[in-house]
Amino acid sequence: MTTTAYAVEGLTCGHCVGAVTAELSALAGVEAVDVDLDPSGTSTVVVTSARPLERSEVLAALDEAGDYSLVESP
Repeated sequence: MTTTAYAVEGLTCGHCVGAVTAELSALAGVEAVDVDLDPSGTSTVVVTSARPLERSEVLAALDEAGDYSLVESP
């Protein structure tokens, strides 16, 4: 089991949370998605999965959900 936190920009409301949760949950091996919404900044999205997710999978899911982007680590 792997748990990874992602910093995501662009989430502003409950609808955004639902869209991101649905798309990430659809990825193979994902067990749970938890979103700590920060409507005016960077939200934290925690994904628990059976295997580590590829960055490209996460990016594709965020793109499918809407206009959301990962915040790069410094």
